[in-house]
Amino acid sequence: MTASLLGRLRLAVLALSLATTLSACDAVNRVPTLEEAAKSRWGEVQNQYQRRADLIPNLVETVKGYAQQEKDVLVQVTEARAKASSVKVDASTVSDPQKFREFQDAQNQLSGALGRLLVTVERYPELKSNANFLALQSQLEGTENRIAVARRDYIQAVQAYNTEIRTIPGRWIASTLYPEAKPMEAFTATPDASRPPNVKF
Repeated sequence: MTASLLGRLRLAVLALSLATTLSACDAVNRVPTLEEAAKSRWGEVQNQYQRRADLIPNLVETVKGYAQQEKDVLVQVTEARAKASSVKVDASTVSDPQKFREFQDAQNQLSGALGRLLVTVERYPELKSNANFLALQSQLEGTENRIAVARRDYIQAVQAYNTEIRTIPGRWIASTLYPEAKPMEAFTATPDASRPPNVKF
């Protein structure tokens, strides 16, 4: 074997081993990369829920000026917002089923209270034509859309992460190098989501 052929063979072996090493690094880094992506998506979910919570006081005040007799509905919205805001959320929430359920339940209650408020508003045509109310309603609708998108993105990121730590070789890598890696929780439909709405004429 000539020296030049031997040199090329060594170079090929070196390139192959380098490619294998880089491929292994990618597999090793996949678990924390997916975990961080899911946490980032969770941050966006929280951000959008906070945006909604920030809009509610102005919405309640605007409605209050036109619909004083709807005090019960306004109180429900205010209480639901306070409860949703009081649920403590941190990075551990995504891997703690109980904390996650508390967060989701509080947000679902707030969504229901807001829905009742917006139905109540239908009885007040002068309120529905108020520019301030229309602007708040538009912002709230936009926020609800952003919440839906943020939740969808979070669910997809959690699915990728959970799949990685439950399948081979990710499961082996996670148990060896990242023993603290736990499955994350995803949003689920509310219990009454499968029931059709009651329509009354």
